Amino acid sequence: MRRRRLISFDWALKRLLRSKANFEVVEGLLSELLMTDIKIIEILESESNQENHRDKYNRVDMKVRNSQDELILIELQYEREHDYLHRLVYAASKTVTEHIDEGEAYSQVPKVISISILYFDLGQGEDYIYHGTTSFRGLHTNDELQLNEGQKGLFHRQSVQEIFPEYYLIRVKRFDEVARNTLDEWIYFLKTGEIREEFTARGLQKAKQVLDILQLPEQERRAYESFQDDLHFQASMVESTWGAGMLEGILIGERRGRLEGEAAILMRLLQRRYGVVPDWASDRIATADSHSLEEWSMRVLEARSLEEVFTDRTG
Repeated sequence: MRRRRLISFDWALKRLLRSKANFEVVEGLLSELLMTDIKIIEILESESNQENHRDKYNRVDMKVRNSQDELILIELQYEREHDYLHRLVYAASKTVTEHIDEGEAYSQVPKVISISILYFDLGQGEDYIYHGTTSFRGLHTNDELQLNEGQKGLFHRQSVQEIFPEYYLIRVKRFDEVARNTLDEWIYFLKTGEIREEFTARGLQKAKQVLDILQLPEQERRAYESFQDDLHFQASMVESTWGAGMLEGILIGERRGRLEGEAAILMRLLQRRYGVVPDWASDRIATADSHSLEEWSMRVLEARSLEEVFTDRTG
């Protein structure tokens, strides 16, 4: 197992990379991913500025404004969330409403780009990077709706997709650790915590310098170690909860399977002895426990009527 020499990127987003002197690191990642030269103008305060890893639900780790006046949301996510895609919609929508003032025209709705760095398998798919946009196609002609020249001038956008939020999903676990290009070099770092000497991706050499654990002040290093311990704790809790849930599900399934089998046997016995089983008897069988099913099955051969099979015998 590799020994991590560099600070994990999630910690860096929360603490070190908020300094303007270190914007180069995040700019490098964004430039490689978006395939354009990204310049960060400011980091915007949001609900995500939490010290504790457990406090980050429904939040983003960093929100920045670039030189194109676009808002970029960056989030790292370790724990599995089945409704994570819904949360992306919520975060982008919330960002839009937070950054348009009352009385402003809809043309002032900000462009939002959402970037998720995921350490769990989200959905099904073979790739490790997915890009989502919004487009409109004709139901009859299949042509794509385009902006006219007036809209392009008003919105300062060239396509409909540029108006709507865009989503990037980086599924880190799916990456095979073979750096085929400069973007892969970044993902290699996100997965392994290593920056190899031959890497040339924008921002990585700065990251290597800024994120060196050995260069941290003692207090900051202790805080980082505490953060890492918290991550291990969270992973263990997720694993334990999932394991306990699976075991409970298996046991419930086994019990349910036994009950269904016992109920089916009783129904066949009743049908052979008495013919059609009325609804009231079927309902009692469907809700009975194992002890009752066994007792009723024993009575079938000696009971003089169907009703007698189900008669309570006390005393």
